[in-house]
Amino acid sequence: MRVLVTGGYGFFGAWIVRELLGQGHEPVLFDLDQNPRRLEIVLTAEQISSLPFHQGDVSAPGAVLRACREHGVGGIIHLAGLQVPTCRARPIDGARVNVLGTLEVLEAARQLGESIDRVVLASSAAVFGPPSIYPAGPLPDDVRLSPGTHYGWYKLCNEGNARVYGTDHGVKTVALRPWTVYGPGRDVGMTSEPTRAVKCLALERPYKISYGGVQDLQFMPDVAKAFTRCLCAPWKGPKAYNLRGTVVDIGQFHQTLAQVDPRAGSLISHGDSQLQIAPDLSDASLQSDYGPLPPTPLAEGLSATLRIFRDLLAKGQLDTSDLG
Repeated sequence: MRVLVTGGYGFFGAWIVRELLGQGHEPVLFDLDQNPRRLEIVLTAEQISSLPFHQGDVSAPGAVLRACREHGVGGIIHLAGLQVPTCRARPIDGARVNVLGTLEVLEAARQLGESIDRVVLASSAAVFGPPSIYPAGPLPDDVRLSPGTHYGWYKLCNEGNARVYGTDHGVKTVALRPWTVYGPGRDVGMTSEPTRAVKCLALERPYKISYGGVQDLQFMPDVAKAFTRCLCAPWKGPKAYNLRGTVVDIGQFHQTLAQVDPRAGSLISHGDSQLQIAPDLSDASLQSDYGPLPPTPLAEGLSATLRIFRDLLAKGQLDTSDLG
């Protein structure tokens, strides 16, 4: 299948493009700028040069539709969006890109009709409220959602609009809710700090994660598999699904990283404050509809991330611009 990947040059985009290629699909990258620095982490120069690219703003009227028609795509993975800090600082821009941009994707799928098999949307665990408002234990997809950020409300709006496009126009959608996704290339966003900690370990320099508490750590290759599976497996309806990796306290993350490399014990530290998004989410519905999608054990994912960072460092290719 030829697949339009909005935000194709981002962190999620790079790994999902890699997974699509591995599954025999033909990704088409849709993005504002043609910057291959994250793709270079996971693909060869030959693979990158062969990828079709369509430059455009996802929120510009008709831009996604034109890209779909020009490249003859049969599916869309929609990743383009502004992260939590940007949405907090510039909420109107956040709404334009995250909400209107998603409506442009859904409208393109409506107009293209049966030629678009499915749209897979990146939602977020940020649609959930703080842990204090929920009972203990893994939370299913359909509990009360009460975001605490503009970003979370935009994502919840997108989930609702996707359902309406399904009801009114028969557009097939799936929305996925990642939590703390880590891996090489993760350099922006509120929950990028665990990946930055691993990068600093590769550099043998100290780093403090600014928060603590419990969160769900998800290895990016696992998330990429989930997006691709939801695009290609038999459709189960217009649902929004939780993703789940390894739910741990940041102190346990630190201990696991120190098991991977004992130097983390002295180089890496963390704060105490709990992020105000429920961290213990059940992926039972996703596993039932599109599984099995087993998570990579935390130690294995951290070890792989550290190894890639060290390989890039040895080649003089490790980007440290996100470390300040």
